[in-house]
Amino acid sequence: MIYLYRFKLPTLAQEEDHAKRFWQDGNPHPNEYPYGIFPFKRLTNVDFSEITIFYGGNGSGKSTLLNLIAESLKLPRITPFNRSTYFDEYVSRMCSHEATGGVRKNTVPNGSAIYTSDDVFFDLLDRRVDNEEAFIRRQEREEEHRALHNYGGGAIEFRSMDDYDELVRQIDLRRKTMTQYVNQYGGRIRTPDSNGEYALNFFQDHFRDDRLYLLDEPENSLSPKFQIQLIQLIQDCARFYNCQFVISTHSPFVMSLKGALIYDLDSIPVETKPWYELENMKLYYQLFKENQHKFE
Repeated sequence: MIYLYRFKLPTLAQEEDHAKRFWQDGNPHPNEYPYGIFPFKRLTNVDFSEITIFYGGNGSGKSTLLNLIAESLKLPRITPFNRSTYFDEYVSRMCSHEATGGVRKNTVPNGSAIYTSDDVFFDLLDRRVDNEEAFIRRQEREEEHRALHNYGGGAIEFRSMDDYDELVRQIDLRRKTMTQYVNQYGGRIRTPDSNGEYALNFFQDHFRDDRLYLLDEPENSLSPKFQIQLIQLIQDCARFYNCQFVISTHSPFVMSLKGALIYDLDSIPVETKPWYELENMKLYYQLFKENQHKFE
């Protein structure tokens, strides 16, 4: 399913014309992000398939392009991203998109979103913080249970409903084993998955049917084994569950997604290429070719 059909970027002439019309003394920010990036790559129209990939090295603009699209579509995001003072101006005045599938004209389905490697990282940190807090609470509940059963509890003098609640708690504490009491009042510690397992589970938990998803380097924290599982998940969501994906990556596994339309942002002008013609893939091929005898 294709919800986002085309994204339009300005030419250098359009950027300069914008400066003349909106700034009397010329563009005061000709080098401000994201001005001046894509005109010099001669990239003005991006057409999409069910799976579209932006490939390029560090500084190629693949994440910038993904963020421009996300802001143009007003997609929700979990964590903020680096943006300049003029980023919103650039999106609103310089960029446009053609889309369908949303409740309003030229919009994508509700629930569509952008997910970045930062989202996975900070979600993992939140989980670790939650586990640490749960660990402290469980220790406190263990001490309460141990103290009551070792030393007993004094009579409670009723002055308010808080005293009644404390009586109920102590009765409950006496009836339960330490494990039962700690599990009920201390909270549970979630299983500490590896970073890769957690990252894969993050995408499995967040993907839903009939959505557009923008993914910024989703391979981060994933071993080759988990990257293969991720691309299978993406392929299944696109094929069976009416999802569309736009992905920035330099992972050879992600770039080899079947049927993906790949934009090479390292080339000038930007071109679409098959995965096996990309520079990264040629480097991997050369490495294994030179060491072929070690695998035989």
